[in-house]
Amino acid sequence: MYETTTAAISVTVRPVFLDDQSSPSKSHYVWAYQVRIENRGGDTVQLVSRYWHITDAKGRVQEVRGPGVVGEQPVLAPGQSFEYTSGTPLTTPSGIMVGRYEMVRQTGKDAGEHFEIDIPAFSLDSPHQPVQLN
Repeated sequence: MYETTTAAISVTVRPVFLDDQSSPSKSHYVWAYQVRIENRGGDTVQLVSRYWHITDAKGRVQEVRGPGVVGEQPVLAPGQSFEYTSGTPLTTPSGIMVGRYEMVRQTGKDAGEHFEIDIPAFSLDSPHQPVQLN
């Protein structure tokens, strides 16, 4: 599990390798990642967009940008959380993801302010990669 907090918004990510959807003989590896976003601050906020930077084991980069997450732009009052599951395929047996969400304050003295929160970097590991000792 990976976690980070930015501007009183906590983001926790748990990646899971999906062996049943992967086909190593065809260089097709799939992961799901479960995300929990928790508002630990005093203002209501809304998630309006996402950015992902995905790097595979060969250093190839994919960037993904778009509105909301899984078709939603959740509003989180203080103490509320939002959870979703999404996924990503790679052509290599491992990789890394990192990103950020764009948020907008809905209440408080800074209502209307746009700000970014970090999504922690997390490792995409499969049982089909060689073990390396460092």
